[in-house]
Amino acid sequence: MPKSLKNIGFSHWFKSRLDDEKTDNHSIARVVAVHKDSYMLSNGEGVDIFAELSGNLRYSVASECDLPTTGDFVYADFYDDDTHAVIYGVLPRKTTLKRKSAGKNINIQLMATNIDAAFIIQSLDDNFNLRRLERYLVIVNESGIKPIILLSKSDLINPDEVQKFKQKVLNITPDKIIIEFSNSNQSSIKSIVGLLKKERTYCLLGSSGVGKTTLLNNIIGQDKFATKTVSKIQNKGRHTTTSRQLTYIDCGAMIIDTPGIRELGNISTDDGLDETFVDIINLSQNCKFSNCSHTNEKSCAILSAINTGELSQKRYQNYLKIKRESEFNQMSYLEKRKEDRSFGKFVKSVVKNKPRYNA
Repeated sequence: MPKSLKNIGFSHWFKSRLDDEKTDNHSIARVVAVHKDSYMLSNGEGVDIFAELSGNLRYSVASECDLPTTGDFVYADFYDDDTHAVIYGVLPRKTTLKRKSAGKNINIQLMATNIDAAFIIQSLDDNFNLRRLERYLVIVNESGIKPIILLSKSDLINPDEVQKFKQKVLNITPDKIIIEFSNSNQSSIKSIVGLLKKERTYCLLGSSGVGKTTLLNNIIGQDKFATKTVSKIQNKGRHTTTSRQLTYIDCGAMIIDTPGIRELGNISTDDGLDETFVDIINLSQNCKFSNCSHTNEKSCAILSAINTGELSQKRYQNYLKIKRESEFNQMSYLEKRKEDRSFGKFVKSVVKNKPRYNA
């Protein structure tokens, strides 16, 4: 394995899944940014290269999820002294961070791939929201990505209040790393940098204004990415990240910043739900009846835990809400995919049986 590829996260996991035929004919590179129909690739040599899709790849994919996204390793050919490239295929993905696309459309939106750990950022101000944090945890856990929780703007409140916020997070996820920090405090930034490992890929997740891009600028030691001014009234910074871009860190790690997420819909999150709400899953196993609906049964362990304060009513309601949304979105998505395939077959049959006229 070339050292240059190892530097951009290409591990034995990917090497063991290479397509021999494609490897013989193409080089390996990593997608570091996506801009509509164009891509930026890295082959580990230190220069990002403009790329586009081959015609065969563009028209043979079954859905947009099969197209390259930030973090993917791809098969590509390089031209003109490595100033231009063409992508011919996507390697298997180790992890895939995805959500339901915003709005009423039931589609899967890929956020990034091949991520080892995700920094989920919540700000210690009016934007702090445990229910939103649970949604992020479901998506990250579903993807098999290690979540690390960062509590930003710790300088805006006193230390005792910081600990109260931190305890609220510990109550819902006691086994996760939780770090409070301030973008104006270099000591707290260093504690985050200390978590970064060489050849590993991380991503930043959080709502607009929690300080993701400012944190990234602090980690790399320069104002490489633009941030909007902080509102004097709301004391909130609003970053201007509009696409997902992979950034190299001096320690050898890589970080993908993501745009602020306003709508966090889930599709097919059984494993993510179970891991995020493991306390509720464990409680349900103590119910007297295996088909307990957890609504009015006298021997329901979940209702008992809510009544005694062991389980938060809001946490349980959020679990049910995410579960219902996930099931509905998954069913709607599968139905849509079925309709898309049926329409595709119809188009092919029309083209095949279209009468031909001689000139």
